[in-house]
Amino acid sequence: MNYEGVLTKMQTENGSPIQYYLIFENDFLNVNQLLDKKVSISFLRYQCLNCSLEKKIFRQGFCYDCFYEIPQAADWIMRPELSTAHLDKEDRDLEYEKKVQLQPHVVYLANSSNVKVGVTRKSQIPTRWIDQGAHEAIEIVEVPNRYLAGITEVALKDHVSDKTNWRTMLKNEIKDEDLIQWRAKLKQFIPTEALPYFIESNTETNLEFPVLEYPTKLNSLNLDKTPFYEGILKGIKGQYLLFEDNTVFNVRGSEGYVVGIVIN
Repeated sequence: MNYEGVLTKMQTENGSPIQYYLIFENDFLNVNQLLDKKVSISFLRYQCLNCSLEKKIFRQGFCYDCFYEIPQAADWIMRPELSTAHLDKEDRDLEYEKKVQLQPHVVYLANSSNVKVGVTRKSQIPTRWIDQGAHEAIEIVEVPNRYLAGITEVALKDHVSDKTNWRTMLKNEIKDEDLIQWRAKLKQFIPTEALPYFIESNTETNLEFPVLEYPTKLNSLNLDKTPFYEGILKGIKGQYLLFEDNTVFNVRGSEGYVVGIVIN
């Protein structure tokens, strides 16, 4: 079986276990069905996710020019506290910014390698948690815009991590935490304007990843340095493919790369 297309982050469907899909222009692939099969990946060329030109990918699947021009790559994406659409103030494209920023956002706690705080649009739950490889997560506040979620995250970062240790997550060297207890402990640090949106009543969500065998040490596949790789797929976690020889491949980190995939 042969597939070819530009990589974008894997689409997911929550279940026991989570289902993963690679979506190409004229085809799609249920990645779970590749477990225990030999898979080869060949890097063919670049294709910017915005302009579609064959230009070297700079960040987030975009070429250098697009990354610094389009609203999908603006600073407020990574730093929600910089959002200004609620003030009717444009950064790169006010219409786009209003559409994304002025909708319900959730501040959450997720445990993928340790307890971390994060922000996402309400519509992205539980997708965001799956993408981060979290085995458990819980909402803390649900606010009407991205700015309020951003300032809440900034306030909580002083008391809990905002980073995932991807190595720990992929090796599954994790421990369960009482996220309800964590949420109660952190409530006192939530900014006054976000406090009315605090959630007390929900329970934590548990997620099950399709992994037959976790790697014991990690060798990260970089398609620029290794344009051809072949191995037996043993698991999928977060946005990573985990192979039998301890190679791990970050699909999301390779967005905008056109690849050929062969399954034996």
